[in-house]
Amino acid sequence: MDNVTEGTWESLPQKLNENILQTLRDLDFTRMTPVQSATIPLFMKNKDIAAEAITGSGKTLAFVIPLLEILLKREQKLKKSQVGAIIITPTRELAVQIDEVISYFTKHFPQFSQILLIGGSNPVEDVQKFKEKGGNIIVATPGRLEDMFRRQADGLDLVTCVKTLEVLILDEADRLLDMGFEASLNTILGYLPKQRRTGLFSATQTQELENLVRAGLRNPVRITVKEKGVAATNTQKTPTRLQNCYMICKAHEKFNYLLSFLRQRKQEKHLVFFSTCACVEYYGKALEAMIKNVKVMSLHGKMKHKRNRIFAEFRKLDSGILVCTDVMARGIDIPEVNWVLQYDPPSSASAFVHRCGRTARIGRHGSALVFLLPMEESYVEFLSINQKCPLQEMTELTFSQDHLPKLKSLAASDRAMFDKGMKAFVSFVQAYAKHECNLIFRVKDLDFSSLARGFGLLKMPRMPELRGKDFSDFVPAPIDTDSIPYKDKNREKQRQKMLQERRNVVGETRRSFVKNKSWSKQKARKDKRKKTALKRKNQEGSDIDDEDVNDLLQDTRLLKRLKKGKITKEEFEKEFSTSDKKALEDEPSD
Repeated sequence: MDNVTEGTWESLPQKLNENILQTLRDLDFTRMTPVQSATIPLFMKNKDIAAEAITGSGKTLAFVIPLLEILLKREQKLKKSQVGAIIITPTRELAVQIDEVISYFTKHFPQFSQILLIGGSNPVEDVQKFKEKGGNIIVATPGRLEDMFRRQADGLDLVTCVKTLEVLILDEADRLLDMGFEASLNTILGYLPKQRRTGLFSATQTQELENLVRAGLRNPVRITVKEKGVAATNTQKTPTRLQNCYMICKAHEKFNYLLSFLRQRKQEKHLVFFSTCACVEYYGKALEAMIKNVKVMSLHGKMKHKRNRIFAEFRKLDSGILVCTDVMARGIDIPEVNWVLQYDPPSSASAFVHRCGRTARIGRHGSALVFLLPMEESYVEFLSINQKCPLQEMTELTFSQDHLPKLKSLAASDRAMFDKGMKAFVSFVQAYAKHECNLIFRVKDLDFSSLARGFGLLKMPRMPELRGKDFSDFVPAPIDTDSIPYKDKNREKQRQKMLQERRNVVGETRRSFVKNKSWSKQKARKDKRKKTALKRKNQEGSDIDDEDVNDLLQDTRLLKRLKKGKITKEEFEKEFSTSDKKALEDEPSD
């Protein structure tokens, strides 16, 4: 069913309900997209569907319309607690979006109740809401839906409620499996009746998805839809109206190029993708501080209650910047996104396509840009072959000012920013090491000095990946990073309190040490440890000696046991004396 043409809603073989047609007109959806033309007639004939279509092709209406028609044609009206349709989707943002689309139609059908079951809300409240208002149509994420099936103790028997199920939809089905929901899906499928219509919708097909098709669908009709006018030999997975670009720059230049790009386009709407949650936290705050008169928002998967609010707020904006991870890469329809910027290439090639698909949706034009390091340039050819995704180089972008000193000053003036920068750097390197295309993205080829400068770091963090590396091109900031305070006064007060407690513990252990050791042995040990610490600090740029930390932790544990009365003072002094003796024996000789 390749190259299915568009058609009008009135041209469907099965006549649609007049209220559905009117809602489509109100939403300005006058014609069907190819995926809708191919899918809706078959679904309404009670066929199981496995549909593959490029991102932004209108898949949501392709299952919402037939779902409503099937429920409307039921001989017996659904009771409040009877479930007629379930839509499962990988992220709460996509679930919110689908629920919103369905609500446009169900306002004309008060006989249908719908409920949204996603993370970030209280599951007990969801149970109460279902019991009070019902849920003929459920839109859910896998984890929360699985949890609801196990809520019998709260008075909800969802297993009985789903016996009337007519339609099951798995949206972004391949992503459901990518995100590790396979076990949850298998559990959910075990609760559902076999006599149902099932639809799998995705932008890509994988072997895992093929296994799910065989397990959950009965003789499905397979549909692969391309855009009108695309040659049969071309399997391009991005919209033809998408201008896809790349830019080659060094690691310490990337932030300057990004900032310059965003400042030049303040009146437009942008998504900026990063590889990790920590990078989103750090660069989101940096962009917020350095781009004036523009709304900058951050969203990632580790956010709890704020995610839904941020997503809803950004969708309503005419212009602004959303800094995000791949949690926003799939199926999300944000109106009028002008540019998708990929600061970090994603961990998989398919995710690259889905990121780009947040713009140029349903016939609109849009643009995307990915920043690549010089050693990553072969990724362009890889995408062209592997994903049929051609890119053209952007060479006209320039920057006239170095913004990295400002980035460093943000870290030097607020410990929160300093901490975020260090975490972001570590998380980026760890994510880079796990890249799917590790022949191109190789950690050993990274210029860590250039990378650290690009992150605006004041010093290099300690991590296994950096051991033995050359940092001659990186100059640490001439400040004591331990003295950087938090701007948040309460947080800084708490930090100072902890530091004082630590100093007190050290003081108490030292006093105990004096009682049990002769002055000569104390001095000998102190001199040797000073030499060892100085030697390591010179070699690794470390602020703390590992052996000192281990000894201090051991001494602290002994002191805590003494304070809690778990050991006597004599036992404490004996153990403390033994650990000191061993430390003296273990220290290297001159």
